[in-house]
Amino acid sequence: MITSVLVANRGEIARRVFRTCAELGIATVAVHSDADAEAPHVREADAAVRLPGDAPAATYLRGDLIVEAALAAGADAVHPGYGFLSENAEFARAVQDAGLVWIGPDPGAIEAMASKTRAKKLMGAAGVPLFEPVVPEQATERELPLLVKAAAGGGGRGMRIVRELGALDAEIAAARAEAASAFGDGEVFVEPYVERGRHVEVQVLADGQGTVWALGTRDCSLQRRHQKVIEEAPAPALGEELRRELADAAVKAARAVEYRGAGTVEFLVAGEGTDARAYFLEMNTRLQVEHPVTECVHGLDLVALQIRVAEGEALDPAGPPAAQGHAIEARLYAEDPARDWQPQTGTLHALDVPGDVRLDSGVADGDEIGVHYDPMLAKVIAWAPTRREAVRKLAHALERARVHGPVTNRVLLLRSLRHPDFAAARLDTGFYDRHLEELTAPGDPAGRQLAALAA
Repeated sequence: MITSVLVANRGEIARRVFRTCAELGIATVAVHSDADAEAPHVREADAAVRLPGDAPAATYLRGDLIVEAALAAGADAVHPGYGFLSENAEFARAVQDAGLVWIGPDPGAIEAMASKTRAKKLMGAAGVPLFEPVVPEQATERELPLLVKAAAGGGGRGMRIVRELGALDAEIAAARAEAASAFGDGEVFVEPYVERGRHVEVQVLADGQGTVWALGTRDCSLQRRHQKVIEEAPAPALGEELRRELADAAVKAARAVEYRGAGTVEFLVAGEGTDARAYFLEMNTRLQVEHPVTECVHGLDLVALQIRVAEGEALDPAGPPAAQGHAIEARLYAEDPARDWQPQTGTLHALDVPGDVRLDSGVADGDEIGVHYDPMLAKVIAWAPTRREAVRKLAHALERARVHGPVTNRVLLLRSLRHPDFAAARLDTGFYDRHLEELTAPGDPAGRQLAALAA
């Protein structure tokens, strides 16, 4: 049995894991940089270990220091959260070699999915639907537009859209350079680029004993710079046959690498109605930022299930609880969408989101929002029996939220939820490319004057 968990992470996901550990009666250990010495996740843990420095490379990305911290604090397990070292096979092995329980998939599964090119070969052999790769030297005008992608990493780095054949070589070179700088691996590949495609994913959970759950779908199409902004479960406007195909493909993907624990299989859905087709993108071998929407519709605690699987428990072979209702999550960032999504810094004087919603946050009133880490302040999640009610509930909460301090994307989120295309579930990854100007336009002058007078 696991008695003490160190979370090799910070902020919102560390607090999220600690919350479940407290409910299960498991002690918690935080690690923190100097910039995070007074952070909420440090205050809430039973014990905390300092990682000297501020930059991620000197702190949260130092697997050797984190393993030492776990041993020094008496932890017997490590949860990686998401980001940082969560998909680093060497770190997972180092945790296990130190005699600690790794709350995640086998390092071999992490390695198998770490390179998108190797992963695609595995998925093709397992019968998972794929895009046909494009050989750059043989590309033709008919195949445009094309997408150049880094084989390693993610977050939009090492990615280029090519609309003119003459620009392909230069974009491949630029993507290679960016990928090498960001991930230490300059390998890229080329595939068709789908205009107005939908980003749909399937949450999987496997016990390593033969049972694999496919926990429905999530739509994560609303993205900025290839990073998700609003996510929902189940993915709307999908036919039942396509839902079954997605679940089947996700289970095949997990079985192909003998997966254990929580993971996500991501697809690009092209076309509409009966013509819609899904194509494998990648598998994230960790918990996703957007996991709360799946928890809400299935009535599960995915972190608790991760821990139980790591302890050797088996999942119910009959499958997970059926989905009920609809859930939507909005990521509240300290950033200015009207100014090219620039991250914002400063003191967060107040963060209060009223209403019957779930708030997963890594910050508290009075915290300093600095330059070292991702600017996400919180995730706001609403559940309701129907999609329309969930959208209305989330918009209502965001409209009445008090967020005092740095500029945030709160207004953008609110306007996105109330946009006619979103209400009608006309979703695709180009949503913000088309609508950003109208979604970030200043409010009416009379309302701004009234607000100034009220202040």
